[in-house]
Amino acid sequence: MPFITYLSGLLTAQMLSDDQLISGVEIRCEEKGRCPSTCHLCRRPGKEQLSPTPVLLEINHVVPLYTLIQDNGTKEAFKSALMSSYWCSGKGDVIDDWCRCDLSAFDASGLPSCSPLPQPVLRLSPTVEPSSTVVSLEWVDVQPAIGTKVSDYILQHKKVDEYTDTDLYTGEFLSFADDLLSGLGTSCVAAGRSHGEVPEVSIYSVIFKCLEPDGLYKFTLYAVDTRGRHSELSTVTLRTACPLVDDNKAEEIADKIYNLYNGYTSGKEQQTAYNTLMEVSASMLFRVQHHYNSHYEKFGDFVWRSEDELGPRKAHLILRRLERVSSHCSSLLRSAYIQSRVDTVPYLFCRSEEVRPAGMVWYSVLKDTKITCEEKMVSMARNTYGESKGRYYLTLSNVSPF
Repeated sequence: MPFITYLSGLLTAQMLSDDQLISGVEIRCEEKGRCPSTCHLCRRPGKEQLSPTPVLLEINHVVPLYTLIQDNGTKEAFKSALMSSYWCSGKGDVIDDWCRCDLSAFDASGLPSCSPLPQPVLRLSPTVEPSSTVVSLEWVDVQPAIGTKVSDYILQHKKVDEYTDTDLYTGEFLSFADDLLSGLGTSCVAAGRSHGEVPEVSIYSVIFKCLEPDGLYKFTLYAVDTRGRHSELSTVTLRTACPLVDDNKAEEIADKIYNLYNGYTSGKEQQTAYNTLMEVSASMLFRVQHHYNSHYEKFGDFVWRSEDELGPRKAHLILRRLERVSSHCSSLLRSAYIQSRVDTVPYLFCRSEEVRPAGMVWYSVLKDTKITCEEKMVSMARNTYGESKGRYYLTLSNVSPF
């Protein structure tokens, strides 16, 4: 019987039954379109007009497809096939919360591969803005409800510059479980674990507190499951913010250097000027040069006066330090005004309550590790740059995920 005929019969019975209403049946009919002319099943016998197209109005209950099957044997077979397809790539059976792989589902290393190990996505923590020395990274736990179990996350970080052979210099590898949660890592790195919008979802975080200012860093993350498999890599590359600069101090040094260079410069004054300029950081030296040229360039710019007063050799030793300042920071250090500020930002510091036995790391599930967390504070120094007093803008680190 066509569905429309069944509905029409119910409607007729409802209308004729004044004393006995059909319990639980309410019929509302409206046309929501028509079947295509090519569909012969939609034609109603004896009528030229096509029957309306059925339209799903709302969903008030969601159930797995296999519960709609009446036969128990067919239902179980359908359920097993669906679970295998979704959790075990169709190459194994779901047993409790893990996958038992078929004999054909093993990789070249002899490890079962029917349950995929998802790739974690490394990102900057939205709650901790990077500074010149502090960067906080986070990722969502990739362990599925059924299937592979994540044992650890390995985080690699290294500084990348033109003086470093990136193929030879591998940087430092940190085990989230063995190095960070166990407390074996340095005080410059701290690990955290929190929950997302859904309590079942864990978010892991790592904060680096001792990075070099104006440095290009590459961070790489991958997951390790209890069978020793590695996930695909996730990478974030960023340049830390420019070093903190005391603009008032830089202007004072510029005035001091001008006074030392002015007139006849004795050997003692030359040595004082040389020591003063060599003791400041490269960024402060760049700012001193900016202030010197802004105020005294009519008497000769900073480079020419340094070479004239200190000699080519000493001047070269001072001026070559300016090459360490990146083009990004050098443009900011030419701003008319620079202001410094220090923010205090909270972060999570977590430690494991249990000791993972040596040689048994792969058999431990990271999500089941009992940890104790506390909130700590970290001071983050920043520069703000502006073209006029009272109007400043804050610069963020350059970030690029791969």
